[in-house]
Amino acid sequence: MNKKVTIAIGFMLFALFFGAGNLIFPAQLGQSAGTNMWVATFGFLITGVGLPLFGILALAKSGNEDLNELSSKIHPVYGLLFTTLLYLTIGPFFAAPRTGTVAYEIGISPFISSANESIGLLIFSAVFFGIVLVFSLYPAKLVDNIGKVLAPALVVTLGVILIFAITQPMGTIPSPVEAYSSPLAAGINGFLEGYHTMDALAALIFGILVIQIVRSHGVTKPSAIFKETSKAGLIAVVLLGVIYVGIAYLGATSVAELGVLENGGPVLSGAATYYLGLFGEMLLAIVILLACLTTAIGLNISLGEYFHKLLPRISEKQFVVLFALVTFGVANFGLDNIITYSVPVLMFLYPQAIVLVLLTFLAPFFHGARSVYIAAMSATFVISCIDGIKELYKSLDMDYFALLQQTVEFLNHVLPLYEKGLGWLIPAFLAGGITAVVVRLRGKQTMKEESYT
Repeated sequence: MNKKVTIAIGFMLFALFFGAGNLIFPAQLGQSAGTNMWVATFGFLITGVGLPLFGILALAKSGNEDLNELSSKIHPVYGLLFTTLLYLTIGPFFAAPRTGTVAYEIGISPFISSANESIGLLIFSAVFFGIVLVFSLYPAKLVDNIGKVLAPALVVTLGVILIFAITQPMGTIPSPVEAYSSPLAAGINGFLEGYHTMDALAALIFGILVIQIVRSHGVTKPSAIFKETSKAGLIAVVLLGVIYVGIAYLGATSVAELGVLENGGPVLSGAATYYLGLFGEMLLAIVILLACLTTAIGLNISLGEYFHKLLPRISEKQFVVLFALVTFGVANFGLDNIITYSVPVLMFLYPQAIVLVLLTFLAPFFHGARSVYIAAMSATFVISCIDGIKELYKSLDMDYFALLQQTVEFLNHVLPLYEKGLGWLIPAFLAGGITAVVVRLRGKQTMKEESYT
């Protein structure tokens, strides 16, 4: 493809990824990790940058039309349920409403009195998701609207604040908080914080958009689609990685001036005010609005396409309108509630998404045998189910019921890293690895028998 088109698609993909959590969580990470910021940021980049890239490449490499087809390698019913839940999670239930609430709380709320918070959110979210709906109704212009206009504007405005943070840091980097006190703990916590961006999940959806756009430019050969998709993906994740490092550094150096704050939102607004005063707050509001708008638009378009394919009798535009309305309603429950209920779902979905992506890349080793997919994903599914239920009880501040308490204590005892939220790693590796070896050995035995005959 033309290089300018490739760059525009890369910028579009970056803007689709770069939403609410991409601003908040790196800043919070930097504040907490302190002098262990670099290790924590490296862990964050694995799940916040590496996994999204692998997700996009996995879709391009697999040759599948969509995530449903890819995940159906385990079982068609699993593929349908997993894909639908993933779309709803990063769509109207959690990620999409979060774009509106974060844009409001960081960009608009500082200018509104506390007495008018609820009505302010209602009015803002109506306007915000109204704009999202208008852009979503014209998906053919996605590259022009986002890749060539909104994304460059986002990079430039955010770049101004980060240049100040790097050249004129607010203070020295402090010692880490207890959870990040050792490099290992910092790296693991950074890895888990990357979950909250939801980008590894979004990659399995936005990747479809990129592949469709690449095909629309006349690229039809599978190897060429993979190549062009890889280029766009690299542009997006390099931009993401640079900005993540910059925001994490801003967070780490802000503690002396701002103190350790509850989340990354006040860190960013405090930094913008520190460097540029009222103009800084207005500039940050523009950054937040652009970042959240681009992500919300991409999500709404993807939701419309997927559910129209699932239920062809309802048009894509009707679904786009429906999900814009549902997302608007959920957004008005507030950011805290959205985050509270999203964590259990992420702990359930993320490990499965990671294992699915890895299996797609390793498929040539085990000849794409379904038994390997089933073994690895079954082990992951069991552990992630327990983790999801456990996190739900934590989010609701409830005591575990007896069986859950016994199960958690048992898994803490027998599974390394379970307490850190990575208990699924070894079961998935062992189940998938052993089955893959068996598949390979059977294949060699079959070849020997055929050679004898």
